[in-house]
Amino acid sequence: MTAEHNSCVIEPRMGRHEEKLPGLAILVFSPEDLASFSACFPQPPTLSHKFYLSRVFTASYESARIAIAGPMLGAPQTVLVLERMIALGVKKFVAVGWCGSLSSAVRIGHIVLPSAAISEEGTSAHYPGIECVPSVELLNLLKSALTSEGRTIHEGSVWSTDAPFRETCAKVKNFQSKGILAVDMETSALFSVSKFRGVELAVVLVVSDELSTLKWVHGFRNPTFHESRKRVIKSTLMSTCCMTSD
Repeated sequence: MTAEHNSCVIEPRMGRHEEKLPGLAILVFSPEDLASFSACFPQPPTLSHKFYLSRVFTASYESARIAIAGPMLGAPQTVLVLERMIALGVKKFVAVGWCGSLSSAVRIGHIVLPSAAISEEGTSAHYPGIECVPSVELLNLLKSALTSEGRTIHEGSVWSTDAPFRETCAKVKNFQSKGILAVDMETSALFSVSKFRGVELAVVLVVSDELSTLKWVHGFRNPTFHESRKRVIKSTLMSTCCMTSD
């Protein structure tokens, strides 16, 4: 098989008039979290780029120069943004999102740090042979920052799917039997692409809803969930000072 056979027609590249991004970036999935992150910076973040349906801002937090991108939903859109940001010079990423719990021990407002992911989304298959795991260094930095906040943290595997309305009882039971902690839409693709491109990436998820009893219990208005969101955002920003790579 020739090199040309495996070459891509379209490669992510920096445009002639595009500015390079900082070496560290935070990926944010929800508009609510994007607004909460933006409010934490001493000076308002500056709009830097627009990638598809997402916006990219740059800002400084203490000694760290950071790019922050969002909102985004699902593996395809998230990977489009990730690939473009890598092409513009980002070497380290932290993704901050929400997840549904599959374990009775993982409750609304708890924090999940994915140490691996099972892919049931379609994007990772295009980055074959890549292990779906995070950067151990970034994962440990996040864990240290979150532990200091005294929150309940679970570290383990998650299941990523493109179809939240097809999270069947059979699938939930199957993944529960394998010790999978939670379900989201992006983590496995983020891990696959980061490994493929040789950048560092870790994910932190706040539990927004529960599926462990096979009855959907949502916590989107739960004060515990929103308090955890705010603490995760604060801890993530605090940890960036140890991650800066320009």
